Amino acid sequence: MIDIKHFDVIIIGGSYSGLAAAMALGRALRNVLVIDSQKPCNQQTPFSHNFLTQDGKTPQEIATLGKQQVAKYDTVHFLNDMATTGNKIENGFEIQTSSGDKVSATKLIFATGIKDIMPKINGFKECWGISILHCPYCHGYEVKKETTGILGNGEYGFKFSRLITNWTQDVTLFTNGKSTFTKEQNQILQKHQIKIIEKEIEQFEHKNGYLKNIIFNDGSTKKVKAIYTKTPFEQHCSIPTQLGCELTDEGYIKTNHLQKTSIPNIYACGDNTTRMRTVANAVSMGTTAGMMLNKEFVLERLYYK
Repeated sequence: MIDIKHFDVIIIGGSYSGLAAAMALGRALRNVLVIDSQKPCNQQTPFSHNFLTQDGKTPQEIATLGKQQVAKYDTVHFLNDMATTGNKIENGFEIQTSSGDKVSATKLIFATGIKDIMPKINGFKECWGISILHCPYCHGYEVKKETTGILGNGEYGFKFSRLITNWTQDVTLFTNGKSTFTKEQNQILQKHQIKIIEKEIEQFEHKNGYLKNIIFNDGSTKKVKAIYTKTPFEQHCSIPTQLGCELTDEGYIKTNHLQKTSIPNIYACGDNTTRMRTVANAVSMGTTAGMMLNKEFVLERLYYK
């Protein structure tokens, strides 16, 4: 439970983007509550890369240090809980948590991330974020020049496989069924020596999340070091849509360059708003959201009251 019941801002989501927003607002003397369920989508990822000053640290190390630094600002408060519902009230918004807490704020920031929807292939979930990867800029250097696969088909498989040839020339496209590449795409893939295997996948054989073999339905196998793929997703938190926030065609929370959503006084930042899924980008967006939201408070005080 938390004693204070009304805040200037409630930030839902306390990972990189939420903490960055909280730091900006704490430094602007705003009374802030960060509600975090402590279930980050990258909790299985062993190391984080391509984030200046933190390259090679574990995601937990970065988040722990971030929270320690934000906690130094005495107007920032934390609640380890799951935000479940949100309502518009006269002076802002009311948020209820799974433990029964009700808190309110004048403005909201959603830094709630997304939830990956895993394919129903044995071993995929266990390897996700470890050796089945989403981003070569985050993880490609660690598996450079290794036997690498792309789990994908059509336009995604075609474009992404050519990108991965930057890190390795040993690339195989696994379409998990009949390929849908055009004749022209097949010719280009052949030219770049990108192999295509159309067999259906039964299992990803691994040890502690590190891939050993792909096992196909016909019993044959293929040794790989890493797989890249793009999973479908859903918003981790339904409260933004409960409050009327518009989503993009892809399913992200729609924001402008200031991280404002379609609903006044609600901002969003991080993985729930963009396909650019990196720690560095999440921090940048969170900082922007915090700064722009505080500026909105200042302008409201100066011009509208």
